[in-house]
Amino acid sequence: MRVLGRPNATLARVSTPHRTPPRLRDDLRALVGYHSPQLEVDVRLNTNESPLPPPAGFSDAVADAVRDIAWNRYPDRAALGLRTKLASRYGLDPANVLAANGSNEIIQNVLLAYAGPGRKMATFEPTYAMHSQIGRTTGTTVVAGERAPDFSLDMDIVQAVIAEHEPAVVFLCSPNNPTGIVDPPETVLEVLALVESYGGLLFVDEAYGQFASQSATELIGEDRSLVVSRTFSKTWSMAAARLGYLLAPTWVIEALELVVLPYHLDSVTQIAGETALDFADAMDQRVSYLVEERGRVMTALADLPVEVWPSGANFVLFRPTDADGNAVWEKLVEDSVLIRNCSSWDRLDGCLRVTIGTREEDDRFLAALRNQLG
Repeated sequence: MRVLGRPNATLARVSTPHRTPPRLRDDLRALVGYHSPQLEVDVRLNTNESPLPPPAGFSDAVADAVRDIAWNRYPDRAALGLRTKLASRYGLDPANVLAANGSNEIIQNVLLAYAGPGRKMATFEPTYAMHSQIGRTTGTTVVAGERAPDFSLDMDIVQAVIAEHEPAVVFLCSPNNPTGIVDPPETVLEVLALVESYGGLLFVDEAYGQFASQSATELIGEDRSLVVSRTFSKTWSMAAARLGYLLAPTWVIEALELVVLPYHLDSVTQIAGETALDFADAMDQRVSYLVEERGRVMTALADLPVEVWPSGANFVLFRPTDADGNAVWEKLVEDSVLIRNCSSWDRLDGCLRVTIGTREEDDRFLAALRNQLG
């Protein structure tokens, strides 16, 4: 009998410095994790978070509800209360909604159900890096087409990529991250027709959808192979909760139930989501504030020596025309202002992305940028 806490002589002999470590999957070796710098600065405008906290009363309401949690019991596996409230907001049935730990888990579950080894997915670059990152981690073959010079979708390229590869899942991101470009409904329907012609699924990522004037949520139907993801992180001032959701035909939701982990959405997160929906008017006011502030920032950038792309999101992509983007980013950090440096991303050489903050934060950013660019 071996006494716990004492070295096991047999195990000690087996564990030698010459052991062979477990081998990472070959297809993951070249991947780099998705990270944003987290620096101690006065003004943080790099991760597209809401600069405003939830409305007064939200935290107290969540705290009160949390006190009633039966901590010894699993959460509601179906998250029915949250799904019911979300469905009501979009005029759908709860069976058309899936809630998860951020929209990234939604992406992962869709790819687990409809893609994976032996199947393909398509993106149109530059776009949200996690689409392809999660695709590769699920063993899906990623094919990519380029966007037009103005970063809108080039339908000739879209058609060519889809015709050649017939991807099981095609991703659109609208407003697109990091460019801010919005895909109008007629474009979404055109891509959907291409995808449906061979039995594929169209995934529209609307993480920033509430900041835009157009949305694909109104196109969802039982007879359409279209799903739309959204998140509480941006527009609902709840990045800390990591809560996302999918709007889809019931048959897609039923398929995803096969791959969703049991009890994947904890009780606190469900409570936070349901409570936020009780404050919908106040949350919508925050969106309106940021849309107005986005217009003010874009107007100010137009007076500086930078190239600016139109945005339907809570961020703006720009490129200094007479200065190096990396150097500008570093100088801003020295001024205690942190934005996103996109210079290393494909086709975004010299580009920077600023999240829309409060008026005071944006003034601080604009003043620092003017000081550098003259």
